[in-house]
Amino acid sequence: MTDPWVALEPGTDPDERVRILRRAHEAFTEAGTVPRPVRSVVADSWRRSARAGVVPDGTASVELTDGDLGSYRAEHPLARVMPLFRELMGTFATDGEHLLAVCDAQGRLLWVEGHPVPRRRAGRMNFVPGARWSETAVGTNAPGTAVAVDRPVQVFAAEHFIRRVQPWTCAAAPVHDPRTGRVLGAVDITGGDGLAHPHSLGFVQAVARAAESQLALLAPPKAMADTVELTALGRDEAQLLAGGRKIRLSRRHSEILVLLARHPEGLTGDELLCALYEDESVTPVTLRAELARLRRVLGPGLLGSRPYRLTAPVESDVAVVERRLGTGAVTAAAAVYAGPLLPGSGAPAVVRLRHRLAEGLRTALIARRDPDLLADWARAPWGEDDLDVWRALAAVRPTAAVRARLAALEAELSAPPGWAHPAPHRRTRPAHQGTTRPTPR
Repeated sequence: MTDPWVALEPGTDPDERVRILRRAHEAFTEAGTVPRPVRSVVADSWRRSARAGVVPDGTASVELTDGDLGSYRAEHPLARVMPLFRELMGTFATDGEHLLAVCDAQGRLLWVEGHPVPRRRAGRMNFVPGARWSETAVGTNAPGTAVAVDRPVQVFAAEHFIRRVQPWTCAAAPVHDPRTGRVLGAVDITGGDGLAHPHSLGFVQAVARAAESQLALLAPPKAMADTVELTALGRDEAQLLAGGRKIRLSRRHSEILVLLARHPEGLTGDELLCALYEDESVTPVTLRAELARLRRVLGPGLLGSRPYRLTAPVESDVAVVERRLGTGAVTAAAAVYAGPLLPGSGAPAVVRLRHRLAEGLRTALIARRDPDLLADWARAPWGEDDLDVWRALAAVRPTAAVRARLAALEAELSAPPGWAHPAPHRRTRPAHQGTTRPTPR
């Protein structure tokens, strides 16, 4: 192959290529070696798929349904360019009996549209909206591999890792945020062997670039001047984006901004004292001095008084997680949760909010029983000792590594008194317990 990213170059006999690939696939699944005729991009993907525990007879799982899927799609950045995708690819997909698919950066399919006949066939292998088609879930496939390697890619027939997908051919290209460059997802065309042509790869790549240009037009940099965003999850010092400026806040200022963002109606000085300080000897003068310093940091006009309040709407990552949990969009909530809220804070109201948010999300993850979501939580610093999550993960993905970690945790919990080991998340005593000062609501 002169171009390793093209699945089938002109002049190649597709039937003979399928036979070669099937023999190579069987050789890999039996012995773990990849014969030379397999393209390097596919060979690397097969190896990643095997390391992830994907089995050739597996299938995709649907993890976003109904309202969960609808709310997640509505908030996803690629929703804004779906009309463009339909305009550029819809007729091609329908007339050619292909499918237009769009996935997010985790390989979850958000939209699958096109000719009804292939849609019904694709539905039998769960190539449907809400299903996870990442490499780690279903192995080599165009949308999953495109986001994994951040390159346009074709996957032809038996190059797919899962056997039931091998009658299909697909081409996909990643779509990036034009401001940050991060991968938002991928656009994909899926159908028969006729798609195994260099033109289909160039086609989806051109569509992806058009989508990035459209996103840049829809969100010009000057629009950022009116944005006020607060990021406080997984960090001791929050970051505020206001008036086009990124402001790193001190720990105390972070606590104040988190509380004021949750109370747009404002808080009195006494209410802020109760929310921020366990020590009842702290005086209003101390708080007023802190608020004066915060006002200088923020600049004029953003912090009001009597009561203390933010004069512009603030979107915080805390509010996004709460909102998505409230609508049942568990996967979308987990995607935003970067860690505990201001983990070093001992402010009573912040501690309560931190505990409530973490418990709400982990309880939802356990109930959802999605192995990938559970694994993400269990392997994060805040979840590595979470016994309930490891038990839930072992129930749905009982690999040797998971069982070993669960056994180690259970052994630690049953250790004799005096044995030092880190307490699991679910047994951590919230820092606010024991205080009697109420937090205003």
